[in-house]
Amino acid sequence: MNRRAFIGKTGAALALGTTGIPAFSFSTAGTMKQTPKNIQIAEVNSNFERELLTPYRFKGSAISEAWQVLSYIKSGSGLHKIGIGTQGTLWSDQRVFFSHSVNGGNALMYAMTERALQLLKGNSFTDPITVLDEIFPEVYAYGQKITGRPDLKKTFALNALVSVDNALWMLYAAENGMRNFDEMIPEAYRPGLSHKHDKVASIPSFSVGAKVEDVKAAAERGHFIMKLKTGSAGTQKEMLEKDIAFLTGVHKAIGHFETPHTSNGKIPYYFDANERYESKDTLERFLDHAKKIGAFEQIAVIEEPFGEDNETYVGDLGVRVAADESAHTVEDALARIEQGYSAIAVKAIAKTLSMTMKIAQAAYEKGVPCFCADLTVNPILVDWNKNVAARLAPFPEMNLGLQETNGHQYYKNWDRMLSYHPMADGSWVKTHQGVYPTDASFYAHSGGILINSPHYESVFDEIV
Repeated sequence: MNRRAFIGKTGAALALGTTGIPAFSFSTAGTMKQTPKNIQIAEVNSNFERELLTPYRFKGSAISEAWQVLSYIKSGSGLHKIGIGTQGTLWSDQRVFFSHSVNGGNALMYAMTERALQLLKGNSFTDPITVLDEIFPEVYAYGQKITGRPDLKKTFALNALVSVDNALWMLYAAENGMRNFDEMIPEAYRPGLSHKHDKVASIPSFSVGAKVEDVKAAAERGHFIMKLKTGSAGTQKEMLEKDIAFLTGVHKAIGHFETPHTSNGKIPYYFDANERYESKDTLERFLDHAKKIGAFEQIAVIEEPFGEDNETYVGDLGVRVAADESAHTVEDALARIEQGYSAIAVKAIAKTLSMTMKIAQAAYEKGVPCFCADLTVNPILVDWNKNVAARLAPFPEMNLGLQETNGHQYYKNWDRMLSYHPMADGSWVKTHQGVYPTDASFYAHSGGILINSPHYESVFDEIV
């Protein structure tokens, strides 16, 4: 049987082994002094659970259900880990979402996850980043075929790989005796993840059409930065009118609030248009209105205003513009930076931890700040993201890391899902006055992400 070995780290040089089977040699060292183990993948399996949502509106549509996908990987030594991923078909490629039923679109992404697991079965690896580099082209090609889209967005494939990637990282840590998240980070990517904040902003998200009084209520509870979805449904003219009205209402309601977490003491605004703006001129009209009402100086970031094929330069708008879904890979992120994008929304929970490490390091080297955005994920994945957010450099004009987290707002059974967290009582799990306290316990336990969840273990009881 022809089997591959996913061995090494970045800087691979393809070589031909004595058996004639492709082998890889790599130059950089592992995260430990000793060489990481070559881990054999003996068994794989997958499953998913459907979780209902209160409709979350964006990109001209809405989601009312999210599949929680589980990837089970067992090593030759008998250890096993279960990685979790939340599927975001509308977010990752809205064309697939609109071309199928909700379940149909989710089934396509799930099939890509299963394809990845079958590629791994019977092979071996020494680090997850190399595995992702190796299998991504095949999983992406498979996705192009089953969706019928040669131009399938790469993020759709990365989203499908999150649970697989997480299981590999968990197994990698367990097999090599790594005690925490810091020991897992490869040397090459540590500079971009070198901070240790004692708190991380907990950023709620308000969908298109949200009530201004709900935004105000969040501010009164201590949230000092909120993700505000713009890009309302309708024509560009109708969209702009609605977005301007929303901006006006928000600024009137909370523009005067004060916070100790920003250099100017004011509430910062974080707008996300999810690629709905078709021209720079339309966005400039939105910004002109912000100037007119005195809100412009409080705009911290505008995320993904244009579609990824729009190569408009945005570095001259006077506000920080962030790339999110268009920054699929590290190469895409660097291209966006060349277009004047001055922040990157990283998503370990949507684009894999492996790709996120690469993007965060590349942005760090370019002096471009990053923050963590959500995908309306479950409580365990919130802490995967939190491990990244707590280690990113502080966002400009602020004194802490930033993390959007909106699952508690939209999942109908959030409290039940929270009980699945292996450390649900951790001091860092719940928001306190708008922030997550990322204390010594959080770092010591890596937020609990390396521990298998008893609930998700039970899903695979018949094979464990």
